[in-house]
Amino acid sequence: MWRKPVFWLPALLIAVIGVSLLPWSPPVEAQGTTLRGPRPVEWKDFLGVNAQFQYFPQPVYEKQMQRLDELGLDWVRLTIHWAMIEPEENQLQLAPLDGVMQAIRAHQFNTLAYLVGSAPFASSVPPGEPTTDLYPPRDFSVFAQRMQMLAQRYPNVNVWQVWNEPNIMWLPQADPAEYYRLLTTTAKAIRDVRPEQKVATAGMAYYSQMPKQSGLMLEKMLEQGLAQQNLITAYHPYSQYPEGDTPADNDFLTRANFLNSALHAKGIAQVWATEWGWSSYNGPQEMQLLIGVDGQSDYTLRRLALMSAMDFQRIFLFNLSDLDSRASPRDQYYGLLDLQGNPKPVYVALQNFFKVTGPRLDPADAPQVEGAPNDLYSIGWTRDDGKRLWMFWSASGDQVQLPGVTRATLYNPHTGSETPLSDATAISVPLTSSLQLLVWTP
Repeated sequence: MWRKPVFWLPALLIAVIGVSLLPWSPPVEAQGTTLRGPRPVEWKDFLGVNAQFQYFPQPVYEKQMQRLDELGLDWVRLTIHWAMIEPEENQLQLAPLDGVMQAIRAHQFNTLAYLVGSAPFASSVPPGEPTTDLYPPRDFSVFAQRMQMLAQRYPNVNVWQVWNEPNIMWLPQADPAEYYRLLTTTAKAIRDVRPEQKVATAGMAYYSQMPKQSGLMLEKMLEQGLAQQNLITAYHPYSQYPEGDTPADNDFLTRANFLNSALHAKGIAQVWATEWGWSSYNGPQEMQLLIGVDGQSDYTLRRLALMSAMDFQRIFLFNLSDLDSRASPRDQYYGLLDLQGNPKPVYVALQNFFKVTGPRLDPADAPQVEGAPNDLYSIGWTRDDGKRLWMFWSASGDQVQLPGVTRATLYNPHTGSETPLSDATAISVPLTSSLQLLVWTP
């Protein structure tokens, strides 16, 4: 159970998109990287978390839910493994899920739920091969019927998502045409009983590259008519660093902006990142670099700052809680909380971050900066109280000056510290490689 191991595909995107998906070019960066959000951001609606509540004892998942309430977030993405709820045909084991859904309703969470994998009786695994739920079902209508049943049983679920990462988790290899058939068969089955139900594509790993064939899986699905299906489209932009696999190239920004623009231009209204995040594991190394709990906190806030100013309609951090030894060493430690439901440094940093930003931000120009290093990341906002907010970081600079800003407060969300800054003409602001927040009255 849990999330399956994934692997890094750092160099494919520009080549495969540039061939056909869309007629535009990567953005040109000025000195440093300055972003302005395309729309207001309300954190409880924009940012959600992945969760596996039903695989924990009730007291533990109730504690997880309470921690989510304290963080001020409303959206959860709930994992449901078909093999676990139906280990034998027609022998449904839904009591743990029923309890979780009741608790979700009590907490008034918005829910994205996905069914993934093939139950043993339904799998297309070849004879003699080890049983694995990564093989698609033999009969797609059976999978669709199970999702239809879940949609009827749990009407509180806002969005149902079909499978997970089929571009890398579909054996013997990714098959865009077959996954698209599963997707449309299932969406129709759900809408036959719940006509207004929102349905999402599987979250594609990374940018939907396929290891054994060229092109992007999302591109292939567009060619089959994805944009006409009125579906939310999702992918999982994992990378080694918040800025990408090669931070100096800003390749996360380039790739995600490229793909989001492409999907929107083709008629996709909603683009969600349904997984992203970093593990705090301490080894043995499994693809992701070892960054520890402080690195997890640092990377998460920097990526959140970037994604808030990009054209995503909703994003889901992986994961609310650490997982037990049924997961790989790396996958055990993606949580904001430990196994007992206690906050890790990343949770505390997010709490501090939201205290400074407030619940909602409006786009604004980043402040004018003198002495900016080439690797300065700079994002401007206006808070609900009318004060200006600047998100920024730099790995190489020492300090910058803000002409015209004579008084401000500097916040470090990782430590919870705040420092008043003042000068008669222009404050000097120290730079660090971690996200800092500056607030002032214009």
